[in-house]
Amino acid sequence: LQKFKDEREFDFSFNFSSGPDFNQRFRGNFSYERGNPVLALRIITPIIRTVKQLMLPDEVRNIAHKNNGLFIVTGPTGSGKSTTLAAVIQEINLTRPAHIITIEDPIEYIYNSAESMIHQREVGSDTKSFSEALRRAMRQDPDVIMIGELRDLETISAAVTAAETGHLVLTTLHTPDAPQSIDRIIDVFPPGQQQQIRIQLSSILIGILSQQLVPLVTETGRMVATELLVANNAVKNYIREAKTSQIKNAIQTGSALGMHTMDQDLARMYREGLISRKNAIAYAYDIKDLERFMGD
Repeated sequence: LQKFKDEREFDFSFNFSSGPDFNQRFRGNFSYERGNPVLALRIITPIIRTVKQLMLPDEVRNIAHKNNGLFIVTGPTGSGKSTTLAAVIQEINLTRPAHIITIEDPIEYIYNSAESMIHQREVGSDTKSFSEALRRAMRQDPDVIMIGELRDLETISAAVTAAETGHLVLTTLHTPDAPQSIDRIIDVFPPGQQQQIRIQLSSILIGILSQQLVPLVTETGRMVATELLVANNAVKNYIREAKTSQIKNAIQTGSALGMHTMDQDLARMYREGLISRKNAIAYAYDIKDLERFMGD
């Protein structure tokens, strides 16, 4: 309550149980509107779905078997970023021994340790900040670190260091695509440090998955549309040489590695009858590219 009074905003999550057969988890936000407190709640599905169930690219599942590097999931609020990261973490948890530390604000999905040992820390109640928790995590011998969001320079810098020192780092950004995600990370740093961070980022980046939730043609649900960047040598060179504008072409021509742009994926979903032409256009990044990929 004191944090809400001081900051006028407060994010939280909680479980609500009613008897042995009902247990629901919620994510909430307290804020003010015209001087009055306002509460918004969002239901969190308690079941952690797999990469296959979410119909994500197969390459995302492979991320779970990497020993080190940086993997970023991007997209607007409510696009399922946390759900995607949960699927990757659960893949690790069920398939290999690892010490996983999550740093979240707030904690959304609750994991039960299986093959892995999982410790979940919440900003505010368990730690002061993402960056502080990251620094402390380095002393706890983790194999995998999940950071809820790269919010500031200190957190980004600590995440890069963690990936450089042999950890698999999973995180999110509120950016629409891979090129803008890379630029966002670089632009956080002062001009004199940007070339160094380009070199570091090019050496640790595994991939970037950007996603949106698009209504199905049946109007009974939504399906994730994705853009996938795999950090091959060409992409790493573009990052080092500050040529992020060339990355889109690398994605379009990188199908052998599973890469595809958002417009390519929307066109696929349209051709397969999953989404309408109207919604494909509404969610497209470049309508001309989309129509070219649709082939009609």
